[in-house]
Amino acid sequence: QVQLVESGGGLVQPGGSLRLSCAASGSIFSIDVMGWYRQAPGDQRELVAEITSSSRTDYLDSVKDRFFISRDNAKNTVSLQMSSLTPEDTAVYYCYAKVRPDARPRYVNYWGQGTQVTVSS
Repeated sequence: QVQLVESGGGLVQPGGSLRLSCAASGSIFSIDVMGWYRQAPGDQRELVAEITSSSRTDYLDSVKDRFFISRDNAKNTVSLQMSSLTPEDTAVYYCYAKVRPDARPRYVNYWGQGTQVTVSS
């Protein structure tokens, strides 16, 4: 089993910044992709940003140039630096990881418990 533990959510004013972090632990041979999804009330979960083991990144259009994703492959961690936050960024943010548990060529997706980000004055 693999556990993903998130930290860093909270309340921030519009225009402010927050940094989310996520650490993966457990039965991990390697991690292909790590990233963040978010879900606002009444909305579907959407991909915010993801990063591969070779540091290729992909971002939701609305967060490009405001959010920055990074990872530490040695520590199995991923972070999301969020700046110029707006109320539209308010959501529960979920960390995920596409994990290879052992030497066999198979992957399993794991999710964190979610962390609330609220942007409000």
